[in-house]
Amino acid sequence: MEERALICIVCPLGCHLTVTIEDSKMKVFGNKCSRGEAYAKKELTAPTRMLTTTIKIKNAMLDRLPVKTEMPIPKEKIFPCMSILNKVIVEAPVKRGDVVVENILDTGVNIVATRTLRIKIDRQV
Repeated sequence: MEERALICIVCPLGCHLTVTIEDSKMKVFGNKCSRGEAYAKKELTAPTRMLTTTIKIKNAMLDRLPVKTEMPIPKEKIFPCMSILNKVIVEAPVKRGDVVVENILDTGVNIVATRTLRIKIDRQV
């Protein structure tokens, strides 16, 4: 029998979970709601995460555009995704919700802008 300890991150309670695995069956203890049980099972079988970061943008009021995945991606794809996003450069204007990278790493998940950035206007007097 294997035993794992986790802290649930689904809600603010932060339940301390104990998961026992025996004969490919998982039992979760310490959760105060059913979401904790679902979280623990998913975390131990197929963990996923939302990815939030910034990418380079040209001709905008700022040098970096905040972006995120539309939905969680497999945890093991976080660093490979970051390698791709570190090379991406977009051009202003960009609206919040615009897709900046489609189907990253064949996950079926798009990378979208989380902020609107207009074209930078040079004001010389």
